[in-house]
Amino acid sequence: MCPASQFMCPWFAAFACVFVTLSVAPAAESAIRVREPRCEYRREPLGIDVVEPQLSWQVTSSTRGQKQLAYQIMVASTLADLQADRSDLWDSGRVDSEESIHVPYQGKPLGSGQRCYWKVKAWGHDGAVSEWSEPTWWEMGLLGEGAWRGNWISDGKPLPDTNAGFFEDDPAPLFRKEFTVKGEVRRARLSLSGLGYVEASLNGHRVGDQYLDPIWTIPGQRVYSSVYDVSSDLQPGSNCIGVTLGNGWYNPLPLRMWGRVNLRERLIVGRPRFIAQLQIEYANGTSDTIVSDATWKVAPGPILRNSIYLGEKFDACQIRDGWDQPAHDDRDWTAAHVAAAPTGRLQAQPLSPIKVTARLEPVGITEPAKDTFIVDMGQNFGGLASFTFDVPRGTEINIRYGELLHPDGSLNPMTSVCGQIKRKEPGPDGSPAVAWQADTYIAKGGGPETYTPRFTFHAFRYIELTGLPKPPKLKDIVGLRMNSAVEPVGSFTCSSEPYNRIQKMCEWTFLSNLFGVQSDCPHRERFGYGGDLVVTSDAFLMNFDMATFYANAARQWHDSALPDGMLTDTAPSVGIQYCGVGWAMAHPHVVTQLFRYYGDRRMVEEQYPTAKRWLELVRSQNPDFIVTKGLHDHEALAKDSSAAMVTPLYCESARMVASLARILGKDAEAAEYEQLAESIRRAYVDTFLTRGTGKVSSGIQGAQAFAIYLDMLPEQERAAAFEHLLRDLVDTNKGKLTTGIFGTRFLLDILSRQGRADLIHPMVAGSDFPGWGHMLDQGATTLWEDWKFSDNTYSHNHPMFGSISQWFYNWPGGIQPEPEAVAFDRFRFQPWFAPDLDWVQCTYRSVRGPITCNWKREPSGITLDLQVPVGTTATLSLPAGTVTENGRPFVGSGEATPTAGQGGAVLTTLQSGHYEVMFTPAAVLPREGSDRTDSGDAAVTKP
Repeated sequence: MCPASQFMCPWFAAFACVFVTLSVAPAAESAIRVREPRCEYRREPLGIDVVEPQLSWQVTSSTRGQKQLAYQIMVASTLADLQADRSDLWDSGRVDSEESIHVPYQGKPLGSGQRCYWKVKAWGHDGAVSEWSEPTWWEMGLLGEGAWRGNWISDGKPLPDTNAGFFEDDPAPLFRKEFTVKGEVRRARLSLSGLGYVEASLNGHRVGDQYLDPIWTIPGQRVYSSVYDVSSDLQPGSNCIGVTLGNGWYNPLPLRMWGRVNLRERLIVGRPRFIAQLQIEYANGTSDTIVSDATWKVAPGPILRNSIYLGEKFDACQIRDGWDQPAHDDRDWTAAHVAAAPTGRLQAQPLSPIKVTARLEPVGITEPAKDTFIVDMGQNFGGLASFTFDVPRGTEINIRYGELLHPDGSLNPMTSVCGQIKRKEPGPDGSPAVAWQADTYIAKGGGPETYTPRFTFHAFRYIELTGLPKPPKLKDIVGLRMNSAVEPVGSFTCSSEPYNRIQKMCEWTFLSNLFGVQSDCPHRERFGYGGDLVVTSDAFLMNFDMATFYANAARQWHDSALPDGMLTDTAPSVGIQYCGVGWAMAHPHVVTQLFRYYGDRRMVEEQYPTAKRWLELVRSQNPDFIVTKGLHDHEALAKDSSAAMVTPLYCESARMVASLARILGKDAEAAEYEQLAESIRRAYVDTFLTRGTGKVSSGIQGAQAFAIYLDMLPEQERAAAFEHLLRDLVDTNKGKLTTGIFGTRFLLDILSRQGRADLIHPMVAGSDFPGWGHMLDQGATTLWEDWKFSDNTYSHNHPMFGSISQWFYNWPGGIQPEPEAVAFDRFRFQPWFAPDLDWVQCTYRSVRGPITCNWKREPSGITLDLQVPVGTTATLSLPAGTVTENGRPFVGSGEATPTAGQGGAVLTTLQSGHYEVMFTPAAVLPREGSDRTDSGDAAVTKP
């Protein structure tokens, strides 16, 4: 994206800057080390199907300015061979290269199930040589459709022939297969995939720790499989494998969301089915393979209904004890049905599965009406709750979920109702009057029993329990936060309690909306909307490792493209198609982000044709370069025309596709799309700019922010455009923002770059409407969909306004990737010493290594603790003043290189290393009173 590169002097416009440089101190030793070896972005991945997997590592050194000049990789079939430096699969030899990410394996061809042990060492520029990294491994999965020897199987039941039939009980099927283990097991792998959700067990024990698997895809394009290490789950002699199927996205209910969207008419649907293959290797060198086929047996299970939106109904009285263990009496079970295979390619699931990532204890229970109990989890989140009941057999317990309470303390589920289905009476087809989130549990009795839903997920803070003969206890309820298990890579805390609470609110919101897709909300819709991703991707990327998640998102947009090449509003597509360019541009945007943050050229090569085809289609539809339709600054308080707001997004899309072409060396195409972008910009200026005034279209904050941030204006109009923006913000709206999801992200950055970040703090931390502090003041624990409080319509768990988290990292935290960065190899330390802050601690663990920008006010100035990873360079910007390290001034010495900045700024390039410096401003930086805390938020307990 184009981050308004004309504004390069952020918060120090009032200060004249002096030249600052930091020396490269001599190191006590020239140590260089290799750490974090990864394959396909992951540590020791099991079951990958990339035939030339990419290897990456990080280089660390105590020497400032260190660089990797060469590397060597060894890959062996056994750990013993690797440790003895016998690389029977591949020895790269010494390769003179600075590259440490995405190095492709170039050894012998690999087969299904093959484990590869590997290690790497590096040479530094000063002749230092690292030790070998710790040995690690990756393991191949089933390679190609021919490696799958089993059949897709189902329970063989037909789908209902009327909509009403889908709302009747339809037990989730159980499948079982007994087999014999014939000797000592050396290794066993279970490969499993399903249409719908699939869970497996071996000898009565659940396999793996992932849920709602496989991740949602378009089965006509691709279906994901997972591999489990079950070596320790087998026993000598008789064994039994069990499988349970849920409906998931493959067999949704015919609910009419907003009265019109029936997912059964818009998705590939059918009866849930699965394919399984258990490969057993014995110590004596023999092997066995157990596959899914018609010899498996099937019976209905205790999950009587399951829906991703409405929840599930579980009858514990119908549990078949021991059904997934050997010697179970299965005479009343029937033979499984061989089902049709999906037309899409069966491939290894490339992104992190959905897991339980935190456990929450409820903070209180109330009884607003007789025998109606409200459980407060203290936090809005996505996932499930687990309940322990001790009630008589047959007790039916009804469980509802919601984000809010009514004034009388009763549950208000209305902001999380599926597709705004809110009627006075049930539909004639049996559909509910109000499509709220709910589960029903029928107790087995006879002692404590635990119920955790399996094939649904909810988003809630409050739980309503009815049907219990006595009040529940806090200890009997546990919240299970669930999300795609993306690795946290960022940390921001500071001395402002409101900032810390807002950052935590963003983190909970982001994770609540990572269930295979980056959703708009985790309850009401659950769809992967493009515009939401565009405005928040930097925030997600600074907080979490999104490499494989966003690569999957790009592929889902590719798979969802319409026959003419048009990219859709959501991916996977659910047939909603009205948002236009600002949502479709998510595809080239996320591919660009994958290159900027992770250097993923492979994704650029793979997805460029899709982005190009889409852009060409948009160009053909808009010969005058003005886009007149489409959603844009969603949820803005002040509105402008689509033409004035979408056209800059079209221009930015052309620039992104041009940059992707440049990456691939397609210079002619890049030049063509750069010229297209310029033609769009000129047409926009001619149509919407009142020359000489800086006013764009209506002149509202959003219109000005789009024009300035996306670099749409002639140079001579930019200052006036910013002044017009300030007048609307400060004079007309008394410092209150009126922007929506795009404009807010742009506005935060523009004000910071133009030296007016002082206007941002009241928006962020103040309790007045609108703003994030206002949400906090109203009791929010996750972000709202709308600036205004809603008790009936708008979601209270929506990431769209999460760009504030990006601002925390970029400005108070001071860490910003450069626009032209490749895998974050170039970035900027540009901390805003906010008047209301005493200290900031900010770290981003990039793919090349940790980046740290911590600062703290001291009586004599501001101390900065900076870390620049090997393989990167940083630009440090500071206002006028002096910089010392260890009491010594640094002016014009060492490897830090001064670069002239705009507006009096001095930009100093730092090579890799650790810097602890004292900055003494030439002028006293103003300070204002503010709420402060000496520590960040309390940690969440992990499961």
